Amino acid sequence: MTMRRAAVVQYQTLAHSAEQNRSLIEDVVIELGLRDPGGLDYQVFQLEDGVGFLHVAVFDGTSEPFADCDAYRMFHRDLQQRLARPPTISRAVLIGSYFGSTCDG
Repeated sequence: MTMRRAAVVQYQTLAHSAEQNRSLIEDVVIELGLRDPGGLDYQVFQLEDGVGFLHVAVFDGTSEPFADCDAYRMFHRDLQQRLARPPTISRAVLIGSYFGSTCDG
């Protein structure tokens, strides 16, 4: 069984950059959905304050899932100018996960 690794990145954008940042993230998610690079679970959250973001990427480590993602490169192109301060980056090993069924009613 391949050990799954994770990267957790949390940061705050400048207030005037939050919507642009969100739009760029949405582009990344759309492109990943179209390309389906495999071996990747990727979630991004915008925090309640509107300027905080949390990215969680869980991957199998056999390939670089963002390597051919143009939207990912666009997201990173001017990232430093959008940030209020440097991001906090943590590496981890996945112990377990649970995704419950959704209830529409």
